[in-house]
Amino acid sequence: MKSDHLVLAASDLSAPARHAAERAARVAQDSGAALALLHVMPAAPVQQLREWLGASSGTEQQLRDENRQQLQALAARLQAQFPIHIRTLDSCGPVLQDIQQQADQLDAALVVVGARGASYLRRLMLGGTAERLLRRTTRPVLVVRQTPHESYRRVLVALDFSPWSAQALALARRVAPQARLVLFSAYQVPFEGKLQFAGVNETAIRHYREQMRVQTTQRVHALAAASGLQAQAWEACIVEGEAAQCILEQEQEQDCDLVVMGKHGQSMTEDLLLGSVSRHVLSEGSTDVLVSTDRAA
Repeated sequence: MKSDHLVLAASDLSAPARHAAERAARVAQDSGAALALLHVMPAAPVQQLREWLGASSGTEQQLRDENRQQLQALAARLQAQFPIHIRTLDSCGPVLQDIQQQADQLDAALVVVGARGASYLRRLMLGGTAERLLRRTTRPVLVVRQTPHESYRRVLVALDFSPWSAQALALARRVAPQARLVLFSAYQVPFEGKLQFAGVNETAIRHYREQMRVQTTQRVHALAAASGLQAQAWEACIVEGEAAQCILEQEQEQDCDLVVMGKHGQSMTEDLLLGSVSRHVLSEGSTDVLVSTDRAA
């Protein structure tokens, strides 16, 4: 990211959301960006409060003032730790819509949220809410699961050579410029079970499997070369199997603290809102996940 770029961290002021804000601050520091902290008071509970207590009770304003103070205190703690420019924003309204509007108005280079929260962010990256967020935004989204103690060290970049792969790799380099990249790709022999059922011998299937491994390895190296990666900055991880499960296994095996992937895979028709592999990793993984919503032209 360039120094005039901005990272937007949406927070519900819970402990997990504060961890996400700290990660956002580290990413901003590493990438030379500014940071904006956003808190949105959900509109529906506020409307219920008005109905119970009356619009003139003053309770709503007290809550907003308290939230604003907590947000400013969070900014002050981060400012004392990270030499970056930090601003705070707060609003009351539809949460996803407000996050999207603020990201667009600020031209945010990255939106950061916690995987869990006290209220509206608790399941933000799981199920329908995540799909709505990713469907609406054209900006990359970082979901933070782990307490950040340092900058990202090892980043698994999931590549399937779809139009999203090159952009995911470029995004990984911007968000984690100090990290070693593990370029991951999974391969499978097409219709292997049916080939066996059709009587294709095991020797031929092993030959096809080796061809797939070699071709996948070559494509990973070609993409790394096209992206200008230096040899010491990355390593290949080529495995046989179903992509989503292999990613979950390799994020642990490779000791990675971030997984980066595209919003979709080879076929958008498989799932128009969020690719099935991305959804599976978001819901089942244990490390931070960065989803690129952009694709190569």
